Amino acid sequence: MLTAAGPYAPQFRGTLRVSFAASLVQAAAYATFIPLLAELTREPVRTGRAWLWVGLLAALVAGEAALRVRETAFTYDYWHLVTQTTRLRLGAGLRSMPQQELARRAAGDLTSVVGNNATTAAAAISSLSTLFIQLITVPTVLGIVVLALDWRLGLVLVAGTLAALPLVRQVQRCSNTGYDEVNEADAALSDRIVEYVQGLPVLKATGQAGAGSPRLTAVLADQHHAQARANRSAALPVAGAQLIVQLALVALVAIGSALALDTRLSPALVVAVVVTAARFAEPLSLAATMTKLFELSEAALRRVDEVLAVQPLPIAPDGQEPATFDLRFENVTFAYDGQPEPTLEGVDFTIPERSLTALVGPSGSGKTTVTKLISRYADPQTGTVRLGGTDLRTLEPDEVLRHIAAVFQDVYLFDDTIRANIALARPDATDGEIEAAARAANVHDFVSRLPDGYGTRVGEIGSALSGGERQRISIARAILKDAPVILLDEPTAALDTESEVVVQQAIDRLVAGKTVVVIAHRLSTVVGADQILVLDDGRVTQRGTHADLLADTEGRYARMWAAQLAAREWHMGSTVRPGR
Repeated sequence: MLTAAGPYAPQFRGTLRVSFAASLVQAAAYATFIPLLAELTREPVRTGRAWLWVGLLAALVAGEAALRVRETAFTYDYWHLVTQTTRLRLGAGLRSMPQQELARRAAGDLTSVVGNNATTAAAAISSLSTLFIQLITVPTVLGIVVLALDWRLGLVLVAGTLAALPLVRQVQRCSNTGYDEVNEADAALSDRIVEYVQGLPVLKATGQAGAGSPRLTAVLADQHHAQARANRSAALPVAGAQLIVQLALVALVAIGSALALDTRLSPALVVAVVVTAARFAEPLSLAATMTKLFELSEAALRRVDEVLAVQPLPIAPDGQEPATFDLRFENVTFAYDGQPEPTLEGVDFTIPERSLTALVGPSGSGKTTVTKLISRYADPQTGTVRLGGTDLRTLEPDEVLRHIAAVFQDVYLFDDTIRANIALARPDATDGEIEAAARAANVHDFVSRLPDGYGTRVGEIGSALSGGERQRISIARAILKDAPVILLDEPTAALDTESEVVVQQAIDRLVAGKTVVVIAHRLSTVVGADQILVLDDGRVTQRGTHADLLADTEGRYARMWAAQLAAREWHMGSTVRPGR
């Protein structure tokens, strides 16, 4: 909880101290019933003494109330700030998290952590923490008081508590495991809901939408079963712990009555001890019930802490700002986490500044991994990636990305205006600069025809626009950034012929005078590249110009070129019978 409280940890510590003091005062107030009842049953009653205890009781009750008011100040003054700060810290953690680690985590899982788990963690800090202190402190003090009055009655309470503790621990273990499963099920459901909403057109077309969608029913059932298991696993231990505490209270009454009848204890003292013991038993019974909430909060706090504990990529010393923007891979080997075989092995090449280099090869050959390492997605296990002679490991990932603009086949636009999506590259850009980038990317013409112009909202993931329009906006974003290094992942592959021509014109303006790395699936688009690197099974097997590589008729590139030429000649046969 102190970790989750973050910058408000000092205020949280102060609240815990106030809560502890309030609990001590509360226990002292309950303890005053013993001498008060003793005075009221005395013959004759010493009125002055009785009123003295009544006055002390009233003062203790008032003192506890004042302390509880101070205790709740944290809830009212800081709870929302802790929630906000926790989410901001999580956001900062996600921003500094290595891209490889970020890609490993499902969107729904992170949504659950930043949303539900952050709220639960803040609630635990503001409410459950003080309740926990109260549930521990009050029974402890009252147990000591009863032991001091009569060791036999005190031992009954101690024995009952010791007998209930294993069951409370069992509740903790069951709830701990159960709520971890519930959190995992909640995260899986969140992720599936995101997927369901984004893929709704496909699900409708295939008849998989609606209440019976198998994409949702399975995870909903898993969530239901996880919640049911978590509740069932703790039900019997909770009931058992409460029963033991109540039996201990009954045993205390029976033994106290026997001692009173045997004149070993006064009836007034027995009554006072029973009243005190009842206040002792109530928090213990409540603690058994509240254990599930404590474990739920602990599970949420663990998930928040897991995200905050992820370390950013280390920054090696002696880093220097790149003065030039050539790229160099020096004997680079890289394997993704959890994969036994490397995706790249012994890769070595140079990309000169202001040149165009194409990466070609079959799927899984390592082309995308090369661009990821250029962006410092992760660091290679061996070898070095350099930008302008500077080892990328000596630069902050944000500093590396400041020099890079990327345009990929799959465009992501935010549910905001066209202007805002272009300005992501430079939030301080003027409207004139945004429009200039839009004109260069062939965006301005179609935007001018929209009723709200640059203020038009693009919808979720740009759903209100066509594929070509989305791609041109992403290129405008890259043009506005004006980075010296451009990464392209075949941005025209999914476009129709008309859109491809317009987008290609925008790309030509984008890459002018830049260091360009393009992943090429259609070889015809990169015949004019300064160099082409052929990757196969994580290694660079060929390099050269288009003409150089075609000259090697037995090489992978020549075979790929021949296969794509043959594919152009393919056409759909006449498979429809007459009359159908």
